[in-house]
Amino acid sequence: MTIDEFKNTELKVGRVLSAERVEGSEKLLKMQVSLGGDPEEIRQILAGIGKAYTPEEMVGKNIIVVVNLDPRTLMGEESRGMMLAATDEEGLPVALTVERDVSPGTEIR
Repeated sequence: MTIDEFKNTELKVGRVLSAERVEGSEKLLKMQVSLGGDPEEIRQILAGIGKAYTPEEMVGKNIIVVVNLDPRTLMGEESRGMMLAATDEEGLPVALTVERDVSPGTEIR
């Protein structure tokens, strides 16, 4: 991938407003995420982080979201973005968050 191709990836800060487990999945959490704006843009995002985080732990977190992806359906639920995560030594996901409180929708450059 070239730097010009990477520049096409749109990353923003999203604030998790609510989260719940996806029925029938141990890994998937379904989250309602604010991307800010006026009117406020709220997207549903599914993430395979359910073995490492409870829904309650995710609420209020400022996560990093790839926002310019086509919607994808997982287990009958639509996801309109992708949350970024790393993997720890035990193979569990670690949510990538921002260190300080910034507004939802803030672009990441």
